Amino acid sequence: MKNLILTTVLSLTIFSGLQAQETYYEKHVAFPAGATAAEKVEMASRLVPTPQQLEWQRMELTAFLHFGVNTFTGREWGDGTEDPAIFNPTSLDCEQWVRTLKESGFKMAIITAKHHDGFCLWPTKTTRHSVVSSSWKDGKGDVVRELRDACKKYGIKFGVYLSPWDRNASCYGDSPAYNQFFIKQLTELLTNYGEVHEVWFDGANGEGPNGKKQIYDWDAILKTIRRLQPKAVTAIMGDDVRWVGNEKGIGRETEWSATALTPGIYPRSGEQNKELGIFGKAKDLGGRDIVARATELFWYPSEVDVSIRPGWFYHADQDKQVKSLNHLTDIYFKSVGYNSVLLLNIPPDLRGLINENDVQRLKEFSSYLKKTFARNYVLKGNEAWHGTSGTVRQYDIQKDALVNAFMIQEDISKGQRVESFLVEAYKDGSWIHMAEGTTVGYKRLVRFSDTRPERIRVTIRSARGVANVAAVSLFYAEPLADKNEEVQLSDVPVDGWQVVGGNADSRKAIDGDRKTVWRASALTPLVVDMGDKVEVSGFSYAPSIGEDLTGTIYKYAFYVSLDGESWTKCEASGEFSNIMHNPVPYFVRFGKTYPARYFKLEPLSEINNKNVVTVGEVGILIK
Repeated sequence: MKNLILTTVLSLTIFSGLQAQETYYEKHVAFPAGATAAEKVEMASRLVPTPQQLEWQRMELTAFLHFGVNTFTGREWGDGTEDPAIFNPTSLDCEQWVRTLKESGFKMAIITAKHHDGFCLWPTKTTRHSVVSSSWKDGKGDVVRELRDACKKYGIKFGVYLSPWDRNASCYGDSPAYNQFFIKQLTELLTNYGEVHEVWFDGANGEGPNGKKQIYDWDAILKTIRRLQPKAVTAIMGDDVRWVGNEKGIGRETEWSATALTPGIYPRSGEQNKELGIFGKAKDLGGRDIVARATELFWYPSEVDVSIRPGWFYHADQDKQVKSLNHLTDIYFKSVGYNSVLLLNIPPDLRGLINENDVQRLKEFSSYLKKTFARNYVLKGNEAWHGTSGTVRQYDIQKDALVNAFMIQEDISKGQRVESFLVEAYKDGSWIHMAEGTTVGYKRLVRFSDTRPERIRVTIRSARGVANVAAVSLFYAEPLADKNEEVQLSDVPVDGWQVVGGNADSRKAIDGDRKTVWRASALTPLVVDMGDKVEVSGFSYAPSIGEDLTGTIYKYAFYVSLDGESWTKCEASGEFSNIMHNPVPYFVRFGKTYPARYFKLEPLSEINNKNVVTVGEVGILIK
């Protein structure tokens, strides 16, 4: 990290449209005491990525591979009590995974080497809760090794996810002991499998068997990575790559890589972020007002993670719920096109293969992107140029070109500087508005109505010093039909159902319409009379589809009854794992059937421990 210059003598100077020699701050800059708002903004313009951060940003498309015991239990979060013997993919082929990803344009594959259940996909020396105790290959297999070898063969980068939360480890909650245990696992992954390009941690945390919450030693963890894999980027609970703040695949329209958000692994993060009033999901993380109040900035770019299916692990009942081409394309424009890297999860199935439905959609997605971005209709659009606030640049367009998508890129090796821009088209003797945007960064995409401009002009409305524009492009993105991905939530018709003891509002939980929501001001059970006896094999719970997820159920109990008086508790996991970040319909299957006329969904806790409940829809499964 480069030393901070405590003087502002090296101010930006323009000579014939080019920049004078500048001093850059790599990854981090601390402002000197007494620095003015203008001085801070000027210094922010010279904050740049590390070489590995720059290489990571240029990948654009990376893949997550959620695979483990959850694949075989049908759960999203395991509890660590699973029998390792259930892990037994019949036709595991990591080359099929990587070949599919390579052909679809992905540049890296990240494997869930260990999820929250603690099951390890490699033969670790730290625990028997791993492939060593599985039925697969008589305990002699190594998924991490097979994936690493496939990545090397097909020439894509390799990353590992290692869950800090371990619901199987007996030492979890004994912070010093578990930190040592975790670092041993991390060391194995970072020394035995060649070069690792991304190390991915989430912030999942819970109480251990001793009732104490684990305190992670992030400083020691980060030092281990830097020592063993100095070229790897550390993601989410790291200080190289930032979580965008949702699992919908949508970034911010104003996305600063040069941000005042202090990485969560730093002890000072809580106090500093609170003082600035910013957090991971905040809309603005690097605007001028925030920079003016900040004491330091970080080059901390955004990664957008989303699954190609509703769940993160494979579930056979989601085979028909693979995101449509239209949906994936929209995600691309709002992630890569919003100055982020897209991390798309593609979960292998019980065979150990990427499912045919996912493969087909990835082929369609890749073909669409290749076709869309194969031809840039801007003449000399790849010529780099420099500009300040108010600079205008005109371009000729290929004759009669039909376009509906604009791209602009900055040379982020020299910082992120564009704050807003305008694009106008010259048609029929006059200039008309075509598109506009705020931040640019590595790449910004803006869509607009089909048009045939004769020329365009790009105006930098606002910039921090001298902006370094790397490219300007126009493309035609073929319109796609909006396919309905709505899923069937109940195998039993809800028309004749009645809420027992409820009010008129409670009917919204069983009216077959997710857009209507039942809200209760306490953890109130929902009791329903289905009218007839059915053999219940599971149920579905759909949270509100709005932005406000207050009241979403996290932990629950589910009961059935034949008479509405004597109740049987159904065997279920009791929690809607990860529903806070992935608020999609959850399907719970019991593994057995219960005869029932009545059912009762009892909320035990809300995602933020509030005494309130919301239900978009509840359904009953019999298949």
